[in-house]
Amino acid sequence: MEKKEIRKKSAKSTKTTKKKVAKKTVAAQKSLSLPVLSIQGKEIEQIELEKKVFDGKISEALIHQAVVAYLANQRKGLASTKSRGEVSGSNAKPWRQKGTGRARVGSIRSPLWRGGGVTFGPKPRSYYKELPQKMKTMALKSALNAKLRDKEILILSDLNIGSHKTKDFSKILKSLKLDGVKIRLVVGKLESDLKLATRNIKKVLLAKASDVHTKEVIDCKKLVLTKSALKDMEERVKKCLS
Repeated sequence: MEKKEIRKKSAKSTKTTKKKVAKKTVAAQKSLSLPVLSIQGKEIEQIELEKKVFDGKISEALIHQAVVAYLANQRKGLASTKSRGEVSGSNAKPWRQKGTGRARVGSIRSPLWRGGGVTFGPKPRSYYKELPQKMKTMALKSALNAKLRDKEILILSDLNIGSHKTKDFSKILKSLKLDGVKIRLVVGKLESDLKLATRNIKKVLLAKASDVHTKEVIDCKKLVLTKSALKDMEERVKKCLS
């Protein structure tokens, strides 16, 4: 009798867990939407996010790999030292081997001497790390999902300032409550006015949607996207998934 009761309880628990999992999957399948703001900081509409892109899956290992490769590829690798064979100086023995009372020496270019060669010093080399395109795109997808999870994505309807002045863009930041916050501003097209307006503001970094990298997405407090930039980035990820 006791065994039957235990079996019934385990069956009930499995049913409840299955129901919970089903509820979670249904909730995940529901369309995600974010508010679209104007330059004045007022909500205009709601925009639905692509389910295939914003599916909540985050691979921290992949993000780390992409960031390490990105930073490694920025290195020039120009550090160089001279070995004892490359240092200038006589190759003659400074003094005889025995009888002087001094330590034996074979060359003034010895690494032990000041001005001598360097033992196992750095030489110019490449630090380039190659990462497959699919891994880069999936890392970008993970970075976007991480930003969405942390509620650090802000979407603007457009960014037509009509001015190249920094003070005009500073007013927009104040109206969006982003003054003094490190932001990555991603747009569909880089316009000259926008470049001039943002280049003198600290913590404001401008990027193009077709070129933005995982490291640039992660390395900011707020990811600000225009509607066109969001669509471009979703298309980038969807091409990789298909």
